[in-house]
Amino acid sequence: MKNNLNAFVIANPNRCIGCRTCEIACALAHLEGNPLSEGTDDFQFNQRLNVIKTATVSSPIQCRHCEDAPCANVCPVGAIVRKNNTIQINNQICIGCKNCLLACPFGAIDFITEYVNGKKNIQENLKIVENSNMYNKERIIANKCDLCIGRENGPACVEVCPTNALRLVKPNMLVNSIKEKRKKVTTALPFI
Repeated sequence: MKNNLNAFVIANPNRCIGCRTCEIACALAHLEGNPLSEGTDDFQFNQRLNVIKTATVSSPIQCRHCEDAPCANVCPVGAIVRKNNTIQINNQICIGCKNCLLACPFGAIDFITEYVNGKKNIQENLKIVENSNMYNKERIIANKCDLCIGRENGPACVEVCPTNALRLVKPNMLVNSIKEKRKKVTTALPFI
C-alpha cells in the first residue's frame, strides 16, 4: 500500500462526553479576528464538525476526507479537490448546488452564508421576493472539515478535546497499522 492516503480525524465515542469543546475550537480556529475584543456581531461562527448526542452515545461527526470522495465526484464545477492529503472545498468557485451535501455518506457537509471582510456576501443578480418586498440574496457555500489545513498545531478539535476522544490519523499511521496487523496475523496462523 502506497503512502498516498488522505488524513482524517476519527472520534472514539467511548471517550466523548459531548461537551462540544471541539465545535467551539473549530469555529474559533476558522474566525478572522478576535470576537472577544472586537464584538461578536461581525463574526461568522461556523464549526466544521457537529457533535451528535443520543441517549447512549455522543460523538463528533466530521469529514473523513474519503479517498474516492463522493462529494468531489458530484461537484459540477470542480470546487472540491484533493490537497495535501486532504479533501478541500474551494469556496470561491462553489455554487451552492448542494450535490455534495446529498452525496456525503457521513452528513459532514453543511451550507453557510459566505462572509467577506466580516460582512455577508450579497449576490447582486439574485433577488428574493417576500411579502411584496424584493432584496438581494446572500451567497451560500459548502462548509466542512478542512483539518485546519495550514494551522501550525493541526486540527484544533484534536488539540482541545479534554478526554482525548479525537485523533488525527495520518497516512503513514494507516500504512504502519496495516503492516502491524499483517504481522500479527502471520504469527497467529496455525501450521498445518
